[in-house]
Amino acid sequence: MQAYMKHHFSFLGIPTPARRAACLPVLRTLHAAEAAQLLVLAQSLWALPEREYQYVAIDVLAKYEKKLSLTALPNLLALVQEKSWWDSVDGLAGVVGDVVRRSPAAGQAVMDEALHHSNLWVRRVAMLHQLGWRAQVDAQRLFAYALQLAPEQDFFIRKAIGWALRDYARHNPQAVRDFLAEQGKQLSPLSVREAAKHL
Repeated sequence: MQAYMKHHFSFLGIPTPARRAACLPVLRTLHAAEAAQLLVLAQSLWALPEREYQYVAIDVLAKYEKKLSLTALPNLLALVQEKSWWDSVDGLAGVVGDVVRRSPAAGQAVMDEALHHSNLWVRRVAMLHQLGWRAQVDAQRLFAYALQLAPEQDFFIRKAIGWALRDYARHNPQAVRDFLAEQGKQLSPLSVREAAKHL
């Protein structure tokens, strides 16, 4: 795993199924915890050197995401910027998306700001936060975000554009086909390839 992650982090060497099984009893004890306590716990786990601790933090936040409100977004986006790589960022993007979906108007305003953040991983979260929303996807915003980020050269941004479009295509393939037909030349070949993978 350490080699797969390009040696960015040290690992305890615990496989994901074993880690989740070991942590499940602990996660269950947190059912009465308040949002602030969950965020403090996540930050404490994030500070530990081995990567598995960050995965546990994401598991905690994902399990209890309904306890988190919009006020948690600054904390979540701060974690995005620490020890950043696709594995942790994408896990946090799911939590951010769950929070935003419950308060779409105010939450999307935060994502609009995140789209212009100086940190590329925060911008990736903005691009990915609607993954899995299906009929609730704000397609206009999704396509606007894709075009806004299209000039970027970074692999992880280009991949995120394609992934977000491909995910929406599962629900509304024609909308994505039309978007690619009209705007595909503005996107990188990687983004188009990813977006059209199942069309």
